[in-house]
Amino acid sequence: MIPSLVVTGGGRGIGRAVVERLLADGAAVVAIELDPGALAWLDGHPAGRRAAAVVGDASDEAVAGRAADLAEERGGGPLTGWVNNAALFRDASLHEAGARGVMDLVAANLGPPLAGCAVAVRRFLASGEGGAIVNVTSHQARQAVPGCTPYVTAKAAVEGLTRALAVEYGPRGVRVNAVAPGSVRTERYESYLRDLGPDGAARVEREMAALHPLGRVARAEEVAAAIVHLLSPDAAFVNGATVPVDGGRAVLARDPEAYET
Repeated sequence: MIPSLVVTGGGRGIGRAVVERLLADGAAVVAIELDPGALAWLDGHPAGRRAAAVVGDASDEAVAGRAADLAEERGGGPLTGWVNNAALFRDASLHEAGARGVMDLVAANLGPPLAGCAVAVRRFLASGEGGAIVNVTSHQARQAVPGCTPYVTAKAAVEGLTRALAVEYGPRGVRVNAVAPGSVRTERYESYLRDLGPDGAARVEREMAALHPLGRVARAEEVAAAIVHLLSPDAAFVNGATVPVDGGRAVLARDPEAYET
């Protein structure tokens, strides 16, 4: 029996980096993706049967259930971990989109982790062996960005969900944690820079360097490393935590009286 896990939004960016890391560590991993084209890299993967995919909506418990079944089949034992990474990046302002429009976008980002947690918790309780869940949130859960009300609201809710499940199911061996990345160099980020052109991209890169005390945005692999740690026995006593993986962005105070050291 080997560890068996599901990663939603596992075809690109942070999700793909998590899948790759887990497969390299010998686990059986199922990636859920809405876009089948994002899963092509899994075809002929060196991990063989340990690497699998399910195409569908991560907010659908039936889709999540199929992924859990497949992970248990490939791992030869009960589900051991779940990563809720799937997200929808779509901005909206309340005065334009209205309450219904904002709520629909909140649901689009809150639905997948709710469904994933529901399926994972049931499997962990049924096995009697517990398990670990990691929810991917964002620095925006605590640092609101103008125009991003639905995303900010949903990610704050996911962090609340993380704490609630941690205290409810911790006594039964289920750990639930979150990671909150800052900006990350993913396919989406690179596409954004390309669309800006050379001058615009250079300006954004300078601004990002100033926002992150480490002077750059994260690599997806760096966020994945924190997620995999939280899934592992090395984090056996970490529960209900939200871990910033943002290079210090969340603790940086921009101030006109600041001076360079």
